Amino acid sequence: MGGVDKPGIVIGGQSMLDAALSAVASCTRTVVVGPHRPGLGPQLRQVQEVPAGSGPVAAIATGLRALDECDFPADLVVVLAADLPFLTVAAVDELIGHATESGADAVFAADESGRPQYLVGVWRRTALLTGLERLDSLVNQPMKALVPVGTMMVPLPGAADCDTPDDVRRARANSAPLALDEARSMLRRSISRLPARQVTLRSAPGAALAAPLTAVEALPRFDVSAMDGYAVAGDGPWRLRHDVGFAGGRRPVGLLAGEAVRIATGAHVPEGTGAVVRDEFVRVDADGLLHRLPDSPIRDDVRRRGEDWQPGDVIAPEGTPVSAALLSAATAAEVAAAAVRGPVRARIVMTGDEIRSEGPLHTGQTRDSLGPVLPDLLSRFGIHPLDRVHLRDTPNGFDEVLSAAVDCELLVIVGATGGGAADQLRDALDRTNARILVHRLRLRPGGSTVVAETGGGTVVLGLPGNPFAAVATLLALSPAIVDGLTGRIPARNTVGPLHNASEISGPVSRIVPARAVAEGGWIGDPNIRTAHLAGLLHRDGLVVVPAGATDGTRVEFLPLPG
Repeated sequence: MGGVDKPGIVIGGQSMLDAALSAVASCTRTVVVGPHRPGLGPQLRQVQEVPAGSGPVAAIATGLRALDECDFPADLVVVLAADLPFLTVAAVDELIGHATESGADAVFAADESGRPQYLVGVWRRTALLTGLERLDSLVNQPMKALVPVGTMMVPLPGAADCDTPDDVRRARANSAPLALDEARSMLRRSISRLPARQVTLRSAPGAALAAPLTAVEALPRFDVSAMDGYAVAGDGPWRLRHDVGFAGGRRPVGLLAGEAVRIATGAHVPEGTGAVVRDEFVRVDADGLLHRLPDSPIRDDVRRRGEDWQPGDVIAPEGTPVSAALLSAATAAEVAAAAVRGPVRARIVMTGDEIRSEGPLHTGQTRDSLGPVLPDLLSRFGIHPLDRVHLRDTPNGFDEVLSAAVDCELLVIVGATGGGAADQLRDALDRTNARILVHRLRLRPGGSTVVAETGGGTVVLGLPGNPFAAVATLLALSPAIVDGLTGRIPARNTVGPLHNASEISGPVSRIVPARAVAEGGWIGDPNIRTAHLAGLLHRDGLVVVPAGATDGTRVEFLPLPG
């Protein structure tokens, strides 16, 4: 397929490698043969055949040696190619069952056409070893050279492989749309991370930490008073001195036993201080003696050096968003710069000959009522819009947009995601060998949404052309896209009861405007027009209503920007 990373191609919400790994979930040991993939867990052994790309037989030999090094001499070995998007664990278990019962040297799957799939099989380990040992060379050998005489074929659903771009297109067309939560998980898991860079934190709002943030200085840096009151030494009563300790001022001279000094919140307490007593817990006699009031609580209102953190302590973990709270904490910890990913820069592409931003409308045209508000919506998620362009319906317009997307991390394309004559985005993505992450959504509106990643690492978010459908899908997916690009820790969802869910729910999830009610939760709009955003007026946000929801079902709430 022209050097494309075939196992990494996403079909039906998961890469073909992930599909293969899921299919062998019941196996005790798993070895992945091929280029190293950092995202795979430590429980998987990764090896590379030598020379790389020397064919399936060499790869099988390398994988079998790796299994032997795991000190796991299993009788049965499953061999799978990572280009079978619809293979299931049940199908592999069926092959294992036939191999166990039949005693055959190898059991292979047959696809729907009856063609044997020699890279979907269960082997007796001894037969596999014998076949490898009888070959003079392992490099670039056909699988048939390895197949033993005593084999068995089993017709198996999901055994069709993807060898060509047309196979991939057909598989995607036949794959079920993703549920919203599945799509979000896919985006967080599969989008390529942005490279880390060292920046001043104040210059990177919307980015996320690429490494834990550690304190340079202790907080507090020295013992300070936590309240307005008196620093005292020893047991009372105390002789009150005339000097005063102010925050940021000179530290008072050290206290002797029986002495006290007036002190302000944040002031450096003098040496010898045993405690700080609040103003409201003391009285001062005419003779200058300070007394603790009877029945006042005994407490020490001193913040000790390093009680919040010490130098080297982790202030925030990797993935923390660069927010006002993080900037404040970093400033207090004397951290000015840190490694971050992001912020995400976006280009907005409005499509279609029928829309016009400015000037008089001609016959058949309509006003672009969505494009002007998209920058504000994107900014809400920490995305920095670079510009907004209008793409007319031309045969190669999308190819040019995709190839020119080298100065941004996200392309937000509105329209052209369906299957009509003017909907050319998907064909352009295929022509550029973009990696499709989300083919379609099981969501109304928003089902035609597509998310992909170009070879240069730019994420393409293709939104439906209807304004409400575009905004609803943007609000639902943008956080997950930013999470995937920056490694940001996902925010917690806001959930609560939808009091009229039964009026809204249908056979698939729906996303509709809603208003908050005094008793808590929301009332959603059963009917919504998608051709404009008037349905968002006087609404607090959107709710995602699961299929078959009943009144009071807890739903996810997506707040609207103010």
